[in-house]
Amino acid sequence: MEIKIENALNKIKIIDIHTHLFPPSFKDLFLYGIDSLLTYHYLIAETIRYLSISPEDFYALSLKTQANLVWKTLFLERSPISESARGIVTIFKELGIDLGERDLSKIRIYFEKIDNGEYVDLIFEKANIGYVVMTNDPFDEREMDYWRKNMVKDKRFRASLRLDRLITDWEKLKKHLKIKDYTEIRKHLDEWFAIMNPLYIAFSFPPKFKYPDHSFRSTILEEIISYAEERKIPIAFMMGAKRAVNPALKLAGDSVGRSNIESIENLCRSFPNNKFMVTMLSRENQYELCVTARKFKNLMIFGCWWFLNTPSLIEEITKMRIELLGFSFIPQHSDARVLEQLIYKWKNSKEIIKKVVYEKYLDLIKSGWILKEEDIERDLSQLFRRNFEEFVLKKI
Repeated sequence: MEIKIENALNKIKIIDIHTHLFPPSFKDLFLYGIDSLLTYHYLIAETIRYLSISPEDFYALSLKTQANLVWKTLFLERSPISESARGIVTIFKELGIDLGERDLSKIRIYFEKIDNGEYVDLIFEKANIGYVVMTNDPFDEREMDYWRKNMVKDKRFRASLRLDRLITDWEKLKKHLKIKDYTEIRKHLDEWFAIMNPLYIAFSFPPKFKYPDHSFRSTILEEIISYAEERKIPIAFMMGAKRAVNPALKLAGDSVGRSNIESIENLCRSFPNNKFMVTMLSRENQYELCVTARKFKNLMIFGCWWFLNTPSLIEEITKMRIELLGFSFIPQHSDARVLEQLIYKWKNSKEIIKKVVYEKYLDLIKSGWILKEEDIERDLSQLFRRNFEEFVLKKI
């Protein structure tokens, strides 16, 4: 049966429903290669733990020098055993890069010869990806310059509309958008939809977020929810990120906190015609979130986000979800910021999910069920593709 599960997984072109990737046409926003991989914020935070250098001094170094220091600290002076460091090793193995000499200058030669267009083909093939969903911020002028030039032509990079700043930076955005209040937001939403054609709207909220809280935040959110209902697209809530716990570490300085599950219950109950995709960053939220999903068909749980994207927690959370929800959830997304991360994040996650599914199938067979090969293909296709596509496209 393990081989049948493996074969079924190999047939499925995965939909990676949440990434921070961009296509090559976005030029400086398209991150790939050894220096971007080694300066991923997980590895920066880990490196600085071992060194006397301050975060400010580290970030003052050139990107290449930062990468050299990470390589020396995590790969030469000690074994790269953390999940993010092991991920680099996995990427090199899948790309056929020799790690015998551990010579970073020679490894760089591989990446210097890359043709961006062909390289995207290679990485998607290695990760077995059908398409990824980007995180697109209409208030980021660098990014919007590319959108206005109609640079996105690769259907493997789909858009999502990230609107955090409407809530977190409202006063500044009112001036930027030249509007008086939230009722004028819709014309801008129409413009962004016309440019991006997003698959869903997304928000990232801190642990203290509550709905309703009778503030302008709830009012703006309700306006967006109403708009999403008209457009018949989901809203994704990513909850539990504590921003800038250590500001000196920049992106690496964010942390995690437990969120209020009642806010999700209130949203699902108050807006039954809307569809909500939810992932929570705190491990302590996962059981409550599963139980809540049993109560609301307009709620789709997705992924093991950020600090939960580690083997022990992926296994624990996936087991619980299958036991409580069957196959009615989206097990993973990569959250990749650098192209090659698709390889290790999906390879490692699929190995764990495959193990969990195998164990659960064994339990089912022992209970008396006759499992067919086509059942396995159907179930895994539901997890890695159909749950997302049907939730996005079909009515509730």
